[in-house]
Amino acid sequence: MIRVASIDIGTVSVRLAVADVENGKVLRCAKQSRICDLGEGLASSGKLSQAACERVVATIDDYLSAAKGAGATQACCTLTSAARDASNSNDLICELENRGLHPEVIPGRVEGSLTFLGVARDFPGQRIVVADNGGGSTELAVGSLAVSAKGVPDNLNLEFVRSSDVGCRRVTEQCLPGDGPATEAMLADARSFCDARFEADIPWHEDGSPRSSQDGTAALADYRGDNPSCGVARPTRLVAVGGTVTSLVAIDAALDPYDSSFVHLHELTAQQVDGLIDMLAQLNVEERRHIIGLQAKRAPVILAGAVSIRELMRTTGFDRLTVSESDLLFGLSAVAAAAAGDAEGVSPVNWLPQLTCLS
Repeated sequence: MIRVASIDIGTVSVRLAVADVENGKVLRCAKQSRICDLGEGLASSGKLSQAACERVVATIDDYLSAAKGAGATQACCTLTSAARDASNSNDLICELENRGLHPEVIPGRVEGSLTFLGVARDFPGQRIVVADNGGGSTELAVGSLAVSAKGVPDNLNLEFVRSSDVGCRRVTEQCLPGDGPATEAMLADARSFCDARFEADIPWHEDGSPRSSQDGTAALADYRGDNPSCGVARPTRLVAVGGTVTSLVAIDAALDPYDSSFVHLHELTAQQVDGLIDMLAQLNVEERRHIIGLQAKRAPVILAGAVSIRELMRTTGFDRLTVSESDLLFGLSAVAAAAAGDAEGVSPVNWLPQLTCLS
């Protein structure tokens, strides 16, 4: 068994997982999350702000202390959408390297693959589409994961992975700026923004049949399989991860305090999401901060996040989705353990992180 620490620096949240992994199976995973809003102002400036970077670095200092205190022997660190987009990401990377980390800005395909690996363990043998809806992007991954009788991942079959530029921070800054309630025109703009990007990236038709290269969809450029000229058929289940969708469950159920066991594998219908959008749109940001079930720091971006989730459901053709608490951190923990020598060093997603020794 190997105990590893995995740090994920996203557009909105910075998260830590300390996990025990054996033979590719995550036996135990303790997570922490802090909203640092790294992507704040990125849409207009094209850069990470100094204040946002300072929030991230302070959080990383805390996480490294926590990981060492928990007995983790190795650590890895990834950065996603905001770092991919910003012109000055190297400034933040240098600060992280000064703390002994080997930070890696991972492409959307790796991000989506890691999330799928983390999520699919709860749906053994099922063909699913996993949507990782973050602050700056949404990763879509289609496939299945075979699991042995002992619960160990056995065969990962990824048919398709694609990253769309739709996320709660990005949509907020592009379409829903300001602190007041949202007008119908603003909501329509947000829906159109999401639709244009999702519709270009989804590899199946409205009826669920696979798209072909002649359809002109950008999605097929990132198709993973034996025949890159073909799309993939719509799976039977949509599973979503990320702070927006878990917050929507918590708001809908008025969870106080937050209960991850309730949220994990909970289902949300399109009708429920529509109702939440209607409620959120009528409130200003300060009023949203006081909603039971919502982290106050997520109030500025929750409406845009809800719209992106609803348009994801509409464009993929699902009237309900399953929410998962098993996400990129679970997949990252498994491949970090592989990099440290677990499972003979073999990564199911053909990517291994660079590790930092914490001892």
